[in-house]
Amino acid sequence: MTASYDSDRFPGPDPYAPLADVPSFELTSEDIVEGERLDDKLAGDDATSPQLAWTGAPEGTKTYAVTCFDPDAPTASGFWHWSAFNIPADVTELPAGAGAKEDLGVGAVVLAGDSGIQGYYGANPPGGHGPHRYLYVVHAVDTELPADEIANPTQLGFNLNFHALGRAITWGWYENK
Repeated sequence: MTASYDSDRFPGPDPYAPLADVPSFELTSEDIVEGERLDDKLAGDDATSPQLAWTGAPEGTKTYAVTCFDPDAPTASGFWHWSAFNIPADVTELPAGAGAKEDLGVGAVVLAGDSGIQGYYGANPPGGHGPHRYLYVVHAVDTELPADEIANPTQLGFNLNFHALGRAITWGWYENK
């Protein structure tokens, strides 16, 4: 089954296709309309992270991780806009703007993304490069991950491949003309 965000309209691959196949659960956002253009408040250098809420994570979930990834960036490896992990299992919502807090306001570990910014960096594709997808993902994790061993989003993703029990995805796109 093709993911809703996997389309010929966008140049990049489905970044989750080669990863462990895990069940999905529900992810909603007051700020993202699934598959539609992202609001300007979620884009650019002064962007606000979206509100995210999730339910139905698999049994055995000990922590969560949240990521935002642009698979359409003009690089061989996409572009990480946001990654945080060790979100306590009793947290099932992040309010809008939580990405500006050092620990999301819940005691999480927040990494610097490809922009070099620790925290949320808004959608900001190069002008004229066409529309880019922004995949906001909540990962249900079977353990607390070793914060001292994970220095960047790629290392987090590697660990999530082995420890994710479930994955919930919502997405939107953005374009700078």
